Amino acid sequence: MLVNISKTHILISFVFLLILSGAIYTYLENITIPFSFCQPCHENSEPVVDEVEKRVETKHCPHMGVGNLKMKAGFTLSREGWMVLKAMEKSKNMTLTVLLGFSRLSYPQPSTMIGRTDVNSVTNWNAPLVWEGTFDPVVIDDIYRRMNPRVAVVVLAVGKYTRFLKGFLESGEKYFLVGLRVTYYIFTDNEQDVPNVTLSEGRKITILPVPSAKRWQDVVLSKMKWATVTIDKQIRNEADYLFMMDVDSVFHNRFGAESLSQMSAVLHRGYYKNINRDGFPYERRPESKAYIPAGEGDYYYTAAVWGGYLEDMYRLVKYCYEQSEEDAKNNIEAVWQEESHLNKYFLYNKPAKVLSPEYLWSDYDAPGSDIKLIRISQLVKDYAEVRPNGGH
Repeated sequence: MLVNISKTHILISFVFLLILSGAIYTYLENITIPFSFCQPCHENSEPVVDEVEKRVETKHCPHMGVGNLKMKAGFTLSREGWMVLKAMEKSKNMTLTVLLGFSRLSYPQPSTMIGRTDVNSVTNWNAPLVWEGTFDPVVIDDIYRRMNPRVAVVVLAVGKYTRFLKGFLESGEKYFLVGLRVTYYIFTDNEQDVPNVTLSEGRKITILPVPSAKRWQDVVLSKMKWATVTIDKQIRNEADYLFMMDVDSVFHNRFGAESLSQMSAVLHRGYYKNINRDGFPYERRPESKAYIPAGEGDYYYTAAVWGGYLEDMYRLVKYCYEQSEEDAKNNIEAVWQEESHLNKYFLYNKPAKVLSPEYLWSDYDAPGSDIKLIRISQLVKDYAEVRPNGGH
């Protein structure tokens, strides 16, 4: 009796294992390992494979991520690619294209021995220091065109500064991140003065009303406040990268995707060569939150142009705003307002990319031989006339 029961049990167990093995095999045959930064998308998220260009494209993931991009054999992403995907982590409506094969581009072979020798093209923390002649725009543009990021540009045009909008926008459409999606967020107290400018496909203007200010210093500091609030409530749902720019500037040459990184800082034209760091106009008063002691510092960066991943920029803009507020509580104002706090932040949080003064020059100064071209430049103006309380 016991023998018969044991044989029966063995037979039943064997049949059960056969059925279970078959089910597991069938299941594994019909799945691929998902690669995702968000919960699985169920609507419009199935990758479309283009056999001609060998690419995987995931469209319109409705969740807070880049979709369910399925891994294929031999699929790899560069470090920059991974960082860009991370930056786009919160995107709700994007198109992601990743190469699985060769990109059929025609460009000169890069060299390990030939390059610019008149300038330094790398920082001592191994970040690129970008000059004309240190990158190939064909290669850079192809990389970012396939990523198709959304870029926000925040400018403040209050009072008489609205007169600079037309030149800024029209030249930006000609030279700034051409071919990429760009939204200009214009903070202004004069909505009716925002010009009607023809924009390229995928580019638009968003007008955000703000109150006027009595001092230009307050104008500068309020930019950090309104940017912090607007990024939090609106822009973070509409952009992957963000630039802060001064509106009293005009683009003159390509300002392209080579400027994009996790955090890009621009060297101030007045302090980028032959200046000891103790000569930088850092905030030197210990009472200020922007204080940098003598003997410290890397470079001096301008606050008229800076950019990076949306979330990294949000942290930095918020930092500048909150540190300025702390200073105000202690009855002190940093010597160069948000620029002082910006330099303090970058001293202890190194930027991923440093842009040469090509990325912000000034019409007041003639460029040296090291400046091969000027990409954007601040305009000559009568400060006493355009600023509410005059002066520099």
